[in-house]
Amino acid sequence: MNKEAENTTQAVGNNTNGSLVCVGTGMTLGAHISPLSRSYIEQAEVVFVLVADGITEKWIEQMNADVRSLQPYYLEGKSRMITYREMVAAMLAEVSAGKKVVGAFYGHPGVFAWVPHNAIKQARELGYKAHMEPGISAEDCLFADLGIDPGSSGCQHYETSQFMFYKRTIDTAAYLILWQVGVAGDRSLAKFTTDSEYRKILVKLLGEYYSSEHEVILYEAATLPIQPNRIERLPISALPAAVMDLKTTLVIPPGSIAGLNTELIAELEQLVKNQQAIYN
Repeated sequence: MNKEAENTTQAVGNNTNGSLVCVGTGMTLGAHISPLSRSYIEQAEVVFVLVADGITEKWIEQMNADVRSLQPYYLEGKSRMITYREMVAAMLAEVSAGKKVVGAFYGHPGVFAWVPHNAIKQARELGYKAHMEPGISAEDCLFADLGIDPGSSGCQHYETSQFMFYKRTIDTAAYLILWQVGVAGDRSLAKFTTDSEYRKILVKLLGEYYSSEHEVILYEAATLPIQPNRIERLPISALPAAVMDLKTTLVIPPGSIAGLNTELIAELEQLVKNQQAIYN
């Protein structure tokens, strides 16, 4: 724990009136935030905000007199884990001062978001009321924009670097969705993007499951009403040269057809026959 976080922990406990709510602002400005989340922002004493762009940040500033951006904590070359801990410490410092604190995060505050989860966890451990309100996530937008029903063939989700670092069993008959592909393979947590050499290693890994010409999709949800989303179709082999950043998601459609589990189906059919025999 860094010094700022230690000081915050020591200060907590003097005032039990503080509270924390982490809300989701959705992906598209003004269109995705729930009435309840907006109400929490308007009634908070302090609002910490981490959103996709400055325009959305300015929009939230119109809802509350004390809105503080968490964006300055990010620095190129600085580990994001240090940044995240500093963000949590800043929020808990205000909670410990007895204030009603809101953390407003783009998308869903519980999806690919270390800060909200840990801020809520630490606040509760210290005796404060803390909870999360959902928001429309990039995943929700992806399903709508690409016309994908995750229940049709199944869907697997991984953070790209985690997918690369750990051995996984991939079902190629289902969708494979890799988040934050723009920083694929970064072990330092200090990069905003990784270059083509990192992506070549990802392509090599994907080659264990799919052909190099298998068509995939690079997706980015729209964050402004006048902004188009990004839906770029390309073969896996073209990924190293593609333009990506932290908000880019890689969608890999099924590359095979699932085989029927004939033994289990036969067992289920026999079960039906047995039940019918009992009732007859």
